Amino acid sequence: MIGSALIALSVAAATPELPAPPLAEAEHAINAGRLEQARLMIGRAVAAGVTGPQVDRLLADFAFASGKNEEAQLRYQRLLAADPTDPVLAERAGIAALKVGNVATAVVLIDRSTKSPKASWRAWNARGVIADMQQKWEAADTAYAEAAKRAPAEAEVISNQGWSQLLRGHWNQAVGLFERAAQLDPHSPRIANNLELARGAVAAELPVRQAGEDDRAWAARLNDAGMAAQIMGNRQRAIAAFTQALEASGTWYDRAANNLQAASSQ
Repeated sequence: MIGSALIALSVAAATPELPAPPLAEAEHAINAGRLEQARLMIGRAVAAGVTGPQVDRLLADFAFASGKNEEAQLRYQRLLAADPTDPVLAERAGIAALKVGNVATAVVLIDRSTKSPKASWRAWNARGVIADMQQKWEAADTAYAEAAKRAPAEAEVISNQGWSQLLRGHWNQAVGLFERAAQLDPHSPRIANNLELARGAVAAELPVRQAGEDDRAWAARLNDAGMAAQIMGNRQRAIAAFTQALEASGTWYDRAANNLQAASSQ
């Protein structure tokens, strides 16, 4: 009987319950990109009965850092209901909403965030992306300028400025910006692809967007330029034109997409 008790005690001593780690350590792990470590820390804290706004925020931050944007948006919005003036909560909820295509919600949240003097470059960068989607070029320029003030060497901001110029048909300006972004982040496939597209547009002398020209008219001219290039055997120009027509107007998406597929397969 005594022996059994000793065995039970020795087993219990060999497998002690680990105390819940301080939540600040889990937060640091998230910020450092050690997501598996953060997941284990948060799990241990929750299992130990730790609850409250700090845990809720960690769960939102973990979802955001893990790319689970729908979950992150919901968690941040719940936190915002209790603390509506927190610009970081609004920023991250807005970025998460933007990444899942919920643009209307993203606009409200990002606008709320950028009203704060503490708004980060990420908030202003997201504001620029939204302005580009709305074709509000002046607002896009202002937003990207604010983002660049806060992070002058951030490749993502410079790349987005380049994409904004590409959307307007300003090929040379786009090339310069993408080249700067590529120097800062030479391993980014997205930046490299965008630079190649912009250089292709310049080399192929694609039509420049005219003042006041709407999306449909410009996309039609780009598509026509692509067709003409394809007939002449200029594959690079054709692909560049069809690709840009896709971006110019959803109305021309199917036609330009089919033309691009045909040109790319040749």
